[in-house]
Amino acid sequence: MQQIEIQGKTRHSNIFVGERLENLASYLHQKQVVIITDDNVAGFYEKDFPNAHVIRIGTGEGIKTLETVAQIYQQLISLDTDRSGFLVGIGGGIVCDITGFVASTYLRGVRFGYVPTTLLAQVDASVGGKTGVNFMGYKNMVGVFNQPEFVICDPGVLKTLPQKDLISGFAEIVKHAAIADPDYFALLEREAQNALSLNPEVLEQVIYKSVAIKADIVNRDETEKGERRKLNFGHTFGHAVEKTIGLPHGEAVSIGMMVAAQLSGTRGMITENDVDRIRDLLSRFNLPIKADMGIEKIIDAMERDKKREGDGIHFVLLSKIGAAVVEKITIADLVRVI
Repeated sequence: MQQIEIQGKTRHSNIFVGERLENLASYLHQKQVVIITDDNVAGFYEKDFPNAHVIRIGTGEGIKTLETVAQIYQQLISLDTDRSGFLVGIGGGIVCDITGFVASTYLRGVRFGYVPTTLLAQVDASVGGKTGVNFMGYKNMVGVFNQPEFVICDPGVLKTLPQKDLISGFAEIVKHAAIADPDYFALLEREAQNALSLNPEVLEQVIYKSVAIKADIVNRDETEKGERRKLNFGHTFGHAVEKTIGLPHGEAVSIGMMVAAQLSGTRGMITENDVDRIRDLLSRFNLPIKADMGIEKIIDAMERDKKREGDGIHFVLLSKIGAAVVEKITIADLVRVI
């Protein structure tokens, strides 16, 4: 097991890579613990949960709403949960985002932790302190920054993950390497097949490296004022694709990374060979690099992006594989490139 620490303004967050869900109880010292999970995860792993009340929510982006949050509030009130209570989100990114938001707002804040059960959540959604829900169809429009007390990344639970969900997680892994570590990118090129096959040693190494990259960035810029914006590589266009044509998050981000890589190439920031390496690595992880879509709806979604300021939007580009820069690009310029 390897440990990484995020020193947040709200609290320090300890991330344990290689720990097991079965050991969760040893991290819980409160009298009143409430677990929030979904039906799929409960079906596989509720037998391994510690003794605590369990609140189940549905699955999919459609339940990541204020209505779901209100239903959880009602259950917490019925359980007489007070400020000494502790919430644990056991599930994918949606469960983690909702749990963190509920914990941050119920009684003005109670403590919480995560056990992410998807690769995407282990390397991204559970790490860094972003919580929130969608609103009026716009992704993560309502939320707060708040660090979980702990995150337990158990690679063993990924064995029950559908292949489609697994490859979505690898999109974020490629992103981390592309923006921060050329050696990590080369490792992924060598070990793509072993990672896809859930080779235990390779998988734990990959999760650790991705979490370490994100934690380092968050430690320097917790609330996304500058450096943390680099983690949005592929996300500006990707979120628009996700909302418009309904692709899973990782697949949409993969297409977004190709747009950003090609934009970096046309600006002379990276070489054609670099663009080809990014395209090839995404393809090795069975991720899409293009899609048929209506450009008008994509642009409308990007215009409503949280990262927009005035007539421009903060867009993450690459200066080389392993190094990213954030530039403000006008929507008009982006339309011409796309």
